[in-house]
Amino acid sequence: MIKFLDLHKINERFHPEFQLKFQEFLDSGYYILGQGVQTFETEFAKFCGTTQAIGVGNGLDAITLILKGYIALGKLHEQDEVLVPANTYIASILGIIQAGLKPVFVEPDLASYNMSVSDLEQKITSKTKAILVVHLYGQLAEMDAINNLANQNNLLIIEDAAQAHGAIYHDGRKAGNLGDAAAFSFYPSKNLGALGDGGAVTTNDEDLASTVKKLRNYGTTSKYVNALVGCNSRLDEIQALFLSVKLNLLASDNNKRRRIANRYLANVKNNKIILPLYPGSLSHVFHLFVVRVAQREDFVSYVKKHKIETLNHYPIPPHKQVALSDFNHLKLPITEQIHNTIVSLPISPVMEDHDVDYLINVLNAY
Repeated sequence: MIKFLDLHKINERFHPEFQLKFQEFLDSGYYILGQGVQTFETEFAKFCGTTQAIGVGNGLDAITLILKGYIALGKLHEQDEVLVPANTYIASILGIIQAGLKPVFVEPDLASYNMSVSDLEQKITSKTKAILVVHLYGQLAEMDAINNLANQNNLLIIEDAAQAHGAIYHDGRKAGNLGDAAAFSFYPSKNLGALGDGGAVTTNDEDLASTVKKLRNYGTTSKYVNALVGCNSRLDEIQALFLSVKLNLLASDNNKRRRIANRYLANVKNNKIILPLYPGSLSHVFHLFVVRVAQREDFVSYVKKHKIETLNHYPIPPHKQVALSDFNHLKLPITEQIHNTIVSLPISPVMEDHDVDYLINVLNAY
């Protein structure tokens, strides 16, 4: 069986270092917002090219805290509109709603799956105050064009970079440093994954960073002194220690993902399978390798018979979810086409060459 993602094998590479870090953690006697979190925040900010990184509980909280931070600073106000890709994971939408703002859905580009710049431009109104850009599947969005629109309309840009750790734009900047602030998830399956939940906010805005630091820890400015209505969303100390270990291999792991993706792209020759667009640059880290197949159920059944695991990211678009019933009436044909036909294939830095060969042969025989 070729697993979709073998997390045990991915993390097994780090066992000796994890054991040392865990002993360090036990010996420190400091378990919340200790030196491990501070060190990782410094390392991750440097990696992304930002001045600030703030560790939080998860990726959803990272989005919510950025938006609530801007509300606290007076740059956003409740019920302001935030433009967001319609085909993203629901967490992107939930973060907007939980901050008291209004999501406005933007159709994706069918080739890249990222936010369509033309539809984005059409959706901007006087009520629009921010754009939540999602680098879906690990590929950076068209940030030059999006930044131009944002500048013309005085809009904030927040990156949902949960799937794009280490992706590099054509000008050398990385995901997390392409807007006003960015949200990251360290969910175990991410390119930089913890051994539990975790997330971070990156920014060059010192005021926002200071506000998010307060908000993540009950709104406190010092012990038992609360300046804001905050929450409890702190990156766990032990997860920060593990993430510092794994950060050292992130660039190498991303390159391994690209090599596997290039093999798929060069060798899968089947007109029933629509391969993803990839310009060959460092702007894609292939968190997921997503194809489109018209007869998805038949295809998934076929590869399953050949002992290959696949996943669907995501079977139901956000605007069709029961939880978002206020948006169920929307007609978003490109989003719906994508959600009805996409399949994610195995890709990871620990996949063996013979597994890639086997998968290619099975795909070509479909």
